[in-house]
Amino acid sequence: MAAQLPTTLSLPTARVRTGSNSIPALVGRIADPGISIGCLIAAHELFGQPFGTGATVLAALAFALSYPGDLPFRRQPRGVLRRIAANWALVCALLLALGLVTDMLRTFDPNLLATWVMATPLAQAAVHLLMPWALPKLVALRREQVAIVIGANGLGRALARQLAADPIAQTRISAFFDDREADRIGSELEAPVCGRLEAVADFVRANRVDQIYIALPMASQPRILKLLDQLRDTTASIFFVPDIFMYDIIQARVDTVVGMPVVAVCETPFHGTTGLIKRVSDMAIAVVAIVVAGPIMLGAALAVKLTSPGPILFRQRRYGLDGQEIIVWKFRSMRVQEDGAVVKQATRDDDRITPVGRFLRRSSIDELPQFFNVLQGRMSVVGPRPHAVAHNEMYRKLIKGYMIRHKVKPGITGWAQVNGARGETDTIDKMRTRIDFDLEYLRNWSLRLDLLIVWKTVWQAIRGDRNAY
Repeated sequence: MAAQLPTTLSLPTARVRTGSNSIPALVGRIADPGISIGCLIAAHELFGQPFGTGATVLAALAFALSYPGDLPFRRQPRGVLRRIAANWALVCALLLALGLVTDMLRTFDPNLLATWVMATPLAQAAVHLLMPWALPKLVALRREQVAIVIGANGLGRALARQLAADPIAQTRISAFFDDREADRIGSELEAPVCGRLEAVADFVRANRVDQIYIALPMASQPRILKLLDQLRDTTASIFFVPDIFMYDIIQARVDTVVGMPVVAVCETPFHGTTGLIKRVSDMAIAVVAIVVAGPIMLGAALAVKLTSPGPILFRQRRYGLDGQEIIVWKFRSMRVQEDGAVVKQATRDDDRITPVGRFLRRSSIDELPQFFNVLQGRMSVVGPRPHAVAHNEMYRKLIKGYMIRHKVKPGITGWAQVNGARGETDTIDKMRTRIDFDLEYLRNWSLRLDLLIVWKTVWQAIRGDRNAY
């Protein structure tokens, strides 16, 4: 009797590790937050104060506002003292604001807090200046790793160069393997080409090889599978470097979907806990902003109402998260309200702008009603600025990757705006520059980056932005 086949096919569950699991990467992320907590504990010991509930809350807030850290493992730090001072000043300003609002400052000894505030940046600076010198020496104590690269193409050579330039990697590329003819590979390689793919297994058995990096295009899947089968009886670690990482990607990571390993190529940075952190910070900043700026908004509303006919608020359709249309609110600054198929951008000395509206736009007060959009969940405090629907439909056809900025909620302010990419975009290059900043924000998001953008936005509003008109 023939064996009965199973009616369902069950796929093995794969355990996929996500993100960087190296010790240097972990230390780099927690060093600055950890130093701040360590200095707080030391200050309590110095003054004989118990580390109670208030100190625990303060430590948690300091850790959250400082995370992730950025230890310059792979380079001599430039401007490290200025960067540490700016980051710590921002953290202290936020903690001071929270302490005043919650009246928590009274629970701490002022001398203890002053000692902590001064000691933390000094300790961080010492670690930052010492680490690039000390870590390579510590890493050099371990045995050098010998690696080979399968594929002497652009991806394989870029990997070889980065491994050679990174003292922490402690890895030497001993050979390339490639099926192409020598005249197609080129010269001046980072290591010699020691044969075709069929020679890899014998080479690994005959030589000490710790790591094998496969840098072949995904179109070479049959060759890769055959190579993996030949390497089953070796002890070398095998890594596949997908050629998709040669392209511009957003928040790439390895993940699982229904137990199957997948590589996220273009994904929002706000998933899981990061999404919760983003939403909580948005709500907190929006509530504080509405309370603090309430009198200013009331004055702006009266000024708009009394100086020109029309509604106080200007409502316009914009693209929100995942390209869904939302309604964004602003104080009306023009005599017209354009929201059709064609929307003309504001220009310098634009006669559509009212005298009061010109002041509101230059001081960014016209944007304040958008904090209510944040509370609704339509917008974020920090993110790519939303454009009119008509502008989106035009620029998405002209600028590659334009719509990727809609993987997150639009923001009241953004990385582009605090870097000068604000105002009229009368050329494609100006809009492309703005989009480049938006995508850079998506790649490098952190809560600290959001707070830095908020701080710069407030400072620009106080100074007045000449690009706003």
